[in-house]
Amino acid sequence: MSSQSPPVLPITNPQPPLPPHALRAFLNNITESVRNGFSQRRPFSELIDRSAFSKPESISEATTRIRKNYTYFRINYLTVISVILAFSLLTNPFSLLLLVGLFCSWLFLYLFRASDQPLVLFGRTFSDRETLGILIVLSVFVVFLTNVGSVIISALLIGVGIVCAHGAFRVPEDLFLDDVQENASTGFLSSFLGGAASNVVASAAPIVAAARA
Repeated sequence: MSSQSPPVLPITNPQPPLPPHALRAFLNNITESVRNGFSQRRPFSELIDRSAFSKPESISEATTRIRKNYTYFRINYLTVISVILAFSLLTNPFSLLLLVGLFCSWLFLYLFRASDQPLVLFGRTFSDRETLGILIVLSVFVVFLTNVGSVIISALLIGVGIVCAHGAFRVPEDLFLDDVQENASTGFLSSFLGGAASNVVASAAPIVAAARA
């Protein structure tokens, strides 16, 4: 009498974890961009040279000084704003915790989650569109309905105010602007907001596309 083989149980394929190489490559690109940016910073002794400060004679002169000084001290100015923003968040740990949680939610629930792996929470499956909608609503709630938005906006306003005050009173005639003359032709606000954002998007886009494929 032959022994009957036990029934074969169906095996469900577990969802593979987040590929570590995608997150590692993303972080490496961000780190490399920050390192390259810091390598282009100007000596802080030039930034705080007391002999180079004078009151502008008109608003147009102050605007010209701000544009030229920003072109030359761009990395230094962004460093100052980043330090002020980091200090503001560190002195508000609840806001920092909410912001980190929101950032991790975007990374692990949407950006680095494979498109063929739906999000499952509390026994319910969410599509990509539903996941994106939930994250957008969560972002609006965290930024505008908590003190995170006020902390970030206040820090940015203080940082931009310090940058504008320094740029208006710092005489740029002694600066070497030949190597950055092309950047000086662009608008102050567009250059200020677009420079760092474009670098981050350019470095992150291939990694996110590979993770979503």
